[in-house]
Amino acid sequence: MSEPTYTAPDYPDVAALRPFELAFPGPLRDALVAAVLSGAKTTTTGLLADYEHAGDPLPQPGGRSAVIDSAGRAVAVIETTDVRVVPLADVDLQHAIDEGEGYATVAHWRSTHERFWRSPEMLAALGDPGFTVDDRTPVVLERFRMLTAFR
Repeated sequence: MSEPTYTAPDYPDVAALRPFELAFPGPLRDALVAAVLSGAKTTTTGLLADYEHAGDPLPQPGGRSAVIDSAGRAVAVIETTDVRVVPLADVDLQHAIDEGEGYATVAHWRSTHERFWRSPEMLAALGDPGFTVDDRTPVVLERFRMLTAFR
């Protein structure tokens, strides 16, 4: 992830927080950020390989992050409440539902995520055009709560 360049009124230390960037800038990020702001989205899933490739530490319970919109602005502050690294096959329905994107089954959640993780943008971000996912792929399940929104 890039260095934070965002600011937020009434939260002077927001630039010191870990950036919480969902997907890539554009319509998907906009929808995911809206779900965070509405309270519908309280979990997210990332590839452990993405953290490792970027050299980013895993989020930690109690850690605070700045939710970044597609324009690069901090729009909220969240606090991580739980982090688990599990094989993709072990993602449960409650986690999928709590992603706030309308998933009713783990299969639907998984197909959507696999499509994203196999996208050209994600493969480029991983630096591995041959990257694939299967039941054993380690994923990072993060649960969070919103502390404040700036909009």
